[in-house]
Amino acid sequence: MNPASIGILLLAVALAATGQLILKNGMNLAKTHSAETGRSLVLSAITSPWILGGLVIFGVSAIAWLVTLSRVPLSVAYPFNALGYVAILIASTVILHERANVWTWTGTVLVVTGLIVVVTTAPSG
Repeated sequence: MNPASIGILLLAVALAATGQLILKNGMNLAKTHSAETGRSLVLSAITSPWILGGLVIFGVSAIAWLVTLSRVPLSVAYPFNALGYVAILIASTVILHERANVWTWTGTVLVVTGLIVVVTTAPSG
């Protein structure tokens, strides 16, 4: 993989993770808004700027992913999504104040180990 392909791949993964975090925050806010106003959760969600922004970011990530797929074998590119797991786990604990237990962290380390194996043994070309 050349540096440009790696950059686009990492951008796709980072945007997907960011989109998920924004969507989660938006749903938290929509749930609160719905409970306070008696408004439908669905209506609160679809009118939330956080949800709309998260969907836009997720859409841009899909475009970056398509560019990635035009340059990198799927068997090499797809395992990079594991980085999204790591980013989301860290961000959800730090930013969203969610709890993760030792098994969640252990599983994440195993996933990253698998990513390292895939990347370091990927056939060239």
